[in-house]
Amino acid sequence: MGTDAVVYHDPYDVSVEEVEDPELEGPNDALVEVTTTAICGSDLHMYEGRAGADPGMVFGHEFMGTVREVGEGVETLSPGDRVVLPFNVSCGHCRNCEAGYTGFCTNVESDSPGAAYGYVNMGPYRGGQAESVRVPYADFNALELPEGDEHEDDFILLADVFPTGWHGTELADLQPGESIAVYGAGPVGTMAAYSAKLRGASEIYVVDRVESRLEMVEEHCDAVPINFEEDDPAERIKERHGGGVDRGVDAVGYQAIEGDREGDSPYDAARENPSIVLNHLVDTVRATGKIGVVGVYVSADPNAPEQVEQQGKLDLAFGKLFEKGLRFGTGQCDVKRYNRRLRDMIVDGVAEPSFLVSHRVSLEDAPEMYERFDEREEGVTKVLLTP
Repeated sequence: MGTDAVVYHDPYDVSVEEVEDPELEGPNDALVEVTTTAICGSDLHMYEGRAGADPGMVFGHEFMGTVREVGEGVETLSPGDRVVLPFNVSCGHCRNCEAGYTGFCTNVESDSPGAAYGYVNMGPYRGGQAESVRVPYADFNALELPEGDEHEDDFILLADVFPTGWHGTELADLQPGESIAVYGAGPVGTMAAYSAKLRGASEIYVVDRVESRLEMVEEHCDAVPINFEEDDPAERIKERHGGGVDRGVDAVGYQAIEGDREGDSPYDAARENPSIVLNHLVDTVRATGKIGVVGVYVSADPNAPEQVEQQGKLDLAFGKLFEKGLRFGTGQCDVKRYNRRLRDMIVDGVAEPSFLVSHRVSLEDAPEMYERFDEREEGVTKVLLTP
């Protein structure tokens, strides 16, 4: 017996093939039959060959499903339970986990601060773009969901992008009635704007260049869309909002691009500039404001060696940051800190994040959808896969 999974081979080359069935490896493990999994923007770092993934690696850190089997030490889960998993793998009882920093668990196997499913240097935990997955520390990690199949497209977003978007507004310390600018209208940036709306922001600005994404945040997040190919975003926001907004979120990260505002493709006349979004936010946010950084930054990019030094030493306008008394909050999302609350908001009808979902296709269609998502194709915002 085996299980179908999305397997990496080389840059821009993934396929769906049979791998060994997962097995219980410890008393606190559970096996989950996946009902929905998703492609994340950070998966593209590996897909493009930027993260040093090894051939044969199974991708995917966003998944949900039904418990198939539990280890003898699992106490709160039973076969048949419907669950969603945070992308973080965490033990639940180390110093960081007890403090709520589950993205930085100290007891997991990982070469990074914290672990995740199906991600390079973040432990041996096989990815969730598969028919079934082993879940360690299952009592702590699995979030139980209502029975049935309602809200499937909402609940899958609890694995990463909805909590991560919320985390961006939390790092920025957004309070009701305050204004905020979100740079990036990909899945995480859209969820940051949506979280800002749910948290009672008075004004929300979202900066991107993909028109379908800007239309989405305008419709669903009550945001003012700004296309950076047409305007200088910081100047446009300050013209509309005096000396700048109260808070800011960087949902782009080190692969930020800039261009000469010409061309039809997101990559035409563009070059990567890992510092540009942070510097725009330093300019955009008012003095004594705060910026939340949830876009991924790395110390080196193996696919672009000429940029390694620049990425390791960002050309950040620190003098201006200091003069304005700005504060930064950074780091990957501690999903367990937020996902129970966000689940209840979905169940109660307060939140419906599934507007983000643009495609639901078979797991077999993963290679095509990776390519289309990587091209930043108009209308491709969040891809769900059904094994």
